[in-house]
Amino acid sequence: MKLFEKHSKVLSWLMASLLAVFVAGCGSGGGGGGAAPAAGTGTLGVSLTDAPACGFDEVNVTVVKVRAHQSGSAADSDAGWSDITLSPARKINLLDLNNGVLTSLGETPLEAGHYTQLRLVLDANTGAGLANSVVLEGTTTEIALVTPSAVQSGIKLINQFDVAAGERVDLLLDFDACKSVVKRGNGTYALKPVIKVIPFEQNGISGFVDTALLGSKLMVTAQQDGVIVQSTAPNASTGEFFLSRLEPGNYDVVLTADGHATAVIAAVPVESSTSVVEISTSAEPITLPVSATHDVSGTAVLKDSASSTEVAYVTAKQTIGTAPVVTVKFVAADDTSTTAAGAYALTLPAEAPLLGQYSATLPIALDAQTGVAGLYAIEASANGYVTQSAEANISGGDVVIQEFILAPSP
Repeated sequence: MKLFEKHSKVLSWLMASLLAVFVAGCGSGGGGGGAAPAAGTGTLGVSLTDAPACGFDEVNVTVVKVRAHQSGSAADSDAGWSDITLSPARKINLLDLNNGVLTSLGETPLEAGHYTQLRLVLDANTGAGLANSVVLEGTTTEIALVTPSAVQSGIKLINQFDVAAGERVDLLLDFDACKSVVKRGNGTYALKPVIKVIPFEQNGISGFVDTALLGSKLMVTAQQDGVIVQSTAPNASTGEFFLSRLEPGNYDVVLTADGHATAVIAAVPVESSTSVVEISTSAEPITLPVSATHDVSGTAVLKDSASSTEVAYVTAKQTIGTAPVVTVKFVAADDTSTTAAGAYALTLPAEAPLLGQYSATLPIALDAQTGVAGLYAIEASANGYVTQSAEANISGGDVVIQEFILAPSP
């Protein structure tokens, strides 16, 4: 029965992926309409997915179009753009796209060739309705997301792809809601989009957490060398999670929850673009012990910043046993363009983290790593700036770190 359930779950994920391809083929945009490409052209299909947001019940963005160009330096008004236009523009709650769920944005024919620029164009907040907004956790009121002008001209995505004549290319945009919404010093919220292009194939790491943890802002991440590659929040009823669409390789799976110790399952292997690795079951879910917490706070600002899109992130990392350093929690410092710029606070567990080595035999044993309890490396970083770090020991209480001032990279 267990084997049947596992294969049924994998089949359902694969069917969802195939359904998304079918929907993309029926979408509108660029005049494609699902028609066969003309000689010398191929087809581009684009879908959207999301990593979970921190402290929000909704993160809404309104997508107008996706644009592709063969020149990485092409300006908005230059010739040669191919567009997938959503008509009407579509308002999407990114938090509906968690645990591997995706939505199609449509398709368009493209001339065969090498493409070096991809843009996602969002609508502006004008008139009575809010095109881009957030709803704070536990509330019902939509709050406008302040959007820089660059968002309406198109968010530039770092991705190159080739389109062959008569063939189809599918791209999946992972919109990281947690990193993309930044609290400003004046109490408003700004959209600073963080989007990456990830594999379309459905694979990854699955498991279950104790449902008693579900009210504690539980987050599950797949990491390599302390860098979060993929993240998800478990199903709010069952505790099931799925870290989807990972490049083949080994990953450290990190589980964090407010008021609980951190747990790490090290070196989980994802062998191929279609394999799904199970690390816990509903019968024996992963649980986290209760932990006292303390705060690390301070400020992090960007020196000589003229950018309206860059923001400083502050990350708490911990070296846990034989695993490499892992990220326990991160937060965006308050937007540096406002009053009280750069403030941040991280609430971290003071008790010993747990470590388990991956094994195909479940359950995986998790052992307390008492030697590193309460010890963290606090890093401040931003794109185009030199990272700074400081040590923090929260075993005895809250810690205030002197101001991080990040200088532009040479």
